[in-house]
Amino acid sequence: MLLASINIICMNRTKLIAKTFESRLKAIDEYTHHAGEIQERVLLHLVKYAAKTEWGKKYDFKSIHSYDDFKKRLPIQTYEDIKPYVALLRSGQQNILWPSTIRWFAKSSGTTNDKSKFLPISKESLEDIHYKAGKDAVALYLRMNPESQFFSGKGLILGGSHSPNMNVNHSLVGDLSAILIQNINPLVNLIRVPSKKIALMDEWESKIEAIANSTINENVTNLSGVPSWFLVLIRKILEKTGKMTLEEVWPNLEVFFHGGVAFTPYVEQYKQVIQSPNMHYIETYNASEGYFGTQSELDDPSMLLMIDYGIFYEFIPLDEVGTEHPHIYCLDEVELNKNYAMVISTSSGLWRYMIGDTVMFVKKNPYKFHITGRTKHFINAFGEELIVDNAEKGLAKACAQTGALISEYTAAPVFMDKRAKCRHQWLIEFNKMPDSLENFAAILDASLKELNSDYEAKRWKNIALQPLEIIVARKGLFHDWLAMKGKLGGQHKIPRLSNNRDYIDEMLTLNDR
Repeated sequence: MLLASINIICMNRTKLIAKTFESRLKAIDEYTHHAGEIQERVLLHLVKYAAKTEWGKKYDFKSIHSYDDFKKRLPIQTYEDIKPYVALLRSGQQNILWPSTIRWFAKSSGTTNDKSKFLPISKESLEDIHYKAGKDAVALYLRMNPESQFFSGKGLILGGSHSPNMNVNHSLVGDLSAILIQNINPLVNLIRVPSKKIALMDEWESKIEAIANSTINENVTNLSGVPSWFLVLIRKILEKTGKMTLEEVWPNLEVFFHGGVAFTPYVEQYKQVIQSPNMHYIETYNASEGYFGTQSELDDPSMLLMIDYGIFYEFIPLDEVGTEHPHIYCLDEVELNKNYAMVISTSSGLWRYMIGDTVMFVKKNPYKFHITGRTKHFINAFGEELIVDNAEKGLAKACAQTGALISEYTAAPVFMDKRAKCRHQWLIEFNKMPDSLENFAAILDASLKELNSDYEAKRWKNIALQPLEIIVARKGLFHDWLAMKGKLGGQHKIPRLSNNRDYIDEMLTLNDR
């Protein structure tokens, strides 16, 4: 009787809190009919607010009154273009890209190469992008699952770490997740685990151990983090408790907000470690540069573009990236089912900044999209234009038909071997081997032909491109490669596709040790 009463109180708590989101959900519903107007308001607000910065004076923000003015005035930027300005900000200078004081820098490689990017984070962007987005993700989820008991327990957030920025007082550099945890409203800590001290530990393997020990006996209802790294924590918890599934440890677990990497390669592994029919998976697009999208329907994996944050969006057709005069479109002008490189202007002082991600819109009114890959993560060595989205779908089909489970993978071209044969080489770490590696390769190859007409054309009669090759990675290879790079944990990712052999050759050398 007492337990039943407690459950009723907890359920009512969630319903009561859900009511506070109703006005916000109505504002999100306005995306359907007023996307262009909403985005224009965002742009003009950003420009007006930053008019007296060095950047604002350089490009005469005061005279910008429309998107056309903005588009004509400001050039497209990459990280290399803004790097000198970021260096000045990191040294303590201010009012360069954004008027408020910049104390925090999200460290991001975007890939796992040796060079890091340091992206400015303003107090405005924390509030009107990242924290606002976190609340919206919960609000949309509660709308999708009205029987939720989300607030009956705590959320487990798996993030990275931070460190002092140079010798500047009160300035930090680190993973975005660590900056968010460091600055979060103290009240949120009442419904979040682990403690801030553990959450911000910098040594990854010690952190996993500490998080497992400190959360096993908590009532965890929701998870937030990167799927690949969360699997490491889940397996540690199952190992410590001797349980087979995570719901045996946390019986009220109901949702995982995931992002950072595509979820497709991990679906079957999560089905093994979380078997509850009440478990939900919500994709989010939370990057170091900003929070861009949230899944808003349980039966639709596409994400809703969040258009009333401190972010103005533009889009460049993928096949025009790197050309001298690419076409650049605002949200109203995009076409469905076309790959675009995303360009953003934000309340952290990123102006017409090309973040390196590619997206495809699948719906308008409201605008919903999929992440399709990276502008630099593709294989086009022979004109095949293979993107990450193709790879994820092809691997999913091969796994489904052969019973395989994939832990990690990467792929790159073999330009020409001693027999003058060109092909794609896939290095795959399997959690469960396929019934036949040859069959797996054949299904993957056939699926890529179905998904990508350019790949199909290059594979025709094996003339330009030979059948793909799969090399089985030893267990732990990708973990060891990330460790060698000093990239364990946080939001560090394996480069899925590469147009050269830099990554895969390093991994193959490590695979033979």
